[in-house]
Amino acid sequence: MSNRLPIPSSNKSIVVLPFVNMSADPENEYFSDGITEEIINALTTVKGLKVIARTSSFAFKNKNIDVRTIGDQLGVSTVLEGSVRKAKSRVRITAQLISTNDGTHFWSKNFDRDLEDIFALQDEISLNIADQIRENFGHINIQEHLIEAPTQNIEAYNLYLKGRYHHLMWDGPGIANAIELYEQCIAIDPSFAMPYFGLAYCYAMAGSWGNNKDLLQSSEENLNKGFILDKQSYVGYFSKATLSFWGQWDFIHGHKFFQKSLELNPSYTEAEEGLCELYTAIGYFEKAHWHTDNILKINPLSPNHYFTKANIHYLNEDYPKALECIEISLSINPDFTHPIALKQLCLILSKDYKKLNDFLVQTPLAERPEECRVLYKLVNPEEKIDVDISKVSFMIKEDSGGTLFPWQLFLLVYLDKHEMALDFLEENIKMRTGQIINFMNIPLLKPLQKHQRFRDLLQTVFRIELLPPDSEKQLQIDPPKALMSAAEIDTVLEIFEKGMTVEKWFQNPSLTLRELAEKVNISSNKLSWLLNERIGQNFNEYINSFRLENFKKIALNPANNHFTLLALAYESGFNSKSVFSAFFKKTEGMTPKAWVKSNQI
Repeated sequence: MSNRLPIPSSNKSIVVLPFVNMSADPENEYFSDGITEEIINALTTVKGLKVIARTSSFAFKNKNIDVRTIGDQLGVSTVLEGSVRKAKSRVRITAQLISTNDGTHFWSKNFDRDLEDIFALQDEISLNIADQIRENFGHINIQEHLIEAPTQNIEAYNLYLKGRYHHLMWDGPGIANAIELYEQCIAIDPSFAMPYFGLAYCYAMAGSWGNNKDLLQSSEENLNKGFILDKQSYVGYFSKATLSFWGQWDFIHGHKFFQKSLELNPSYTEAEEGLCELYTAIGYFEKAHWHTDNILKINPLSPNHYFTKANIHYLNEDYPKALECIEISLSINPDFTHPIALKQLCLILSKDYKKLNDFLVQTPLAERPEECRVLYKLVNPEEKIDVDISKVSFMIKEDSGGTLFPWQLFLLVYLDKHEMALDFLEENIKMRTGQIINFMNIPLLKPLQKHQRFRDLLQTVFRIELLPPDSEKQLQIDPPKALMSAAEIDTVLEIFEKGMTVEKWFQNPSLTLRELAEKVNISSNKLSWLLNERIGQNFNEYINSFRLENFKKIALNPANNHFTLLALAYESGFNSKSVFSAFFKKTEGMTPKAWVKSNQI
């Protein structure tokens, strides 16, 4: 599988790399990570802009990799990188937007602000980035604001970022720390919605493994409080879907809330992966595959998404494809235990003991290696391999759980202790234990399918009235509408003609699309649309074409022979040698010097 994605010339896309923590205190890492995520989330609200998801962005954290390589891996045209320095009540953020084509800096700026202005600052940075992408790559509609202040209490916001930082570790200690910090945040500002949704998710996941009704109830209570404050939170609907699906095995409501989250933010890959996992559990594999492929377009370096894709292939009994996805997942994160355990099962079912045994020997994080070898022997009894199965009964009795896959259940199945296996399965269905949710299609449970008890369990969990419709509600994409009437277009073009030929607006080297829009008294969205849809150029192409024509005119004037070509380029409005040279060569097919020489009389 190729790890490079094609980048079309009009690609309106970006990856926001993790901002570097430049604070004196290394523990402020949570703050720089939080600022990065907030900017990513803000940019995902700009329709028509492809924004790489957080997981793939953070795959480059603390790695010194050329932006052109990053562009190749992610299929994006721009990279935003920067740093954050937080000291007492002040924050300094530096940011630069870079082309992945040649490393050109489109934009860079330093910001020094009071911490209480952090939301306005995030909004300003996000708007600047979106403007630069629009000016260089083509029309996108940009809202007046991309970030609204979720709280007026900076201390509460700081605690929320700390909680989110631990939350995203996705492990037991991380979730426990996140719960504590979210609760502190709420105590300081009960009107701040986000920590309620964070708590709801943490409680839902912690309570789902073992059916802890108290934790699940706490999740529900926090969801209700959060939605009172923010009825349109895509994170809130994701948390609600997680509680419904994983906590309650309620496929209809889980499906509804995952879809609602995606309607509010189609780029939210966590919700789309949750929807994919739901489709996987109920056997809608075609839909699950479509969503994993869609997710990987904006999150191509997520080991978890590749595990999810591998799991679908495994449940479909396509072990070679499952193993391909597992290898990609482990190439991104070699210590990710989910694909490690899934690889063990796939190698058992692929009947490749040598590979399995080598993998178990070489992988310290393998799940239950001895049970795995015994299970291989039980599943493939015809193979002559040196595996002692005499302790299998002891293994079953001593199994205390805590693993991704139910090894005890699998051993019972292949020891032909089917009634005991069905007892185990029924108990874990009641407990709603993790991956047991996929029991309808788990290959290692196929010997149980002949039993009426198994068919009864299928009916209890997956009968048709408990499932969402097989047809999926598609997000409506409205056809593009003309933003200006013919009369408006004619008026603006007439003003342009005077402004460019008489007043020479293009000679202003810092002219922006928004400033030009103000000159002709229309919105920047309308002007961007006009340039793209009626003139066929993005803003920079349009302005630089006037600069280029002016340069060609004055460069051939003998009165200017004492000026360098670069000086004449600057006189024409270009503000960068590299931009001037690249645009000239692209337009004329030769260097400025060669062109002047060939056109001099």
